[in-house]
Amino acid sequence: MNSACNVGPIDRTLRILVGALLLVLAFTSLGVTEGALGGILAAFGGCMLLLTGITRFCPAYVPLKISTTGCCKGK
Repeated sequence: MNSACNVGPIDRTLRILVGALLLVLAFTSLGVTEGALGGILAAFGGCMLLLTGITRFCPAYVPLKISTTGCCKGK
């Protein structure tokens, strides 16, 4: 499996911050523990953003041939 990074530093920072914010909102005010759809969607989105920010790899970027970093282009 190709594990080249395609998420740059600014993109990564934003993903981690927004992902953490979504998770906090999901558990504090959107009712994820009660099974509310908004909370579930926020928790899922937050987890995906955190995961892609931490790993520096976004699978959605691959078919679109997008890379927000110069260090890993073409790998």
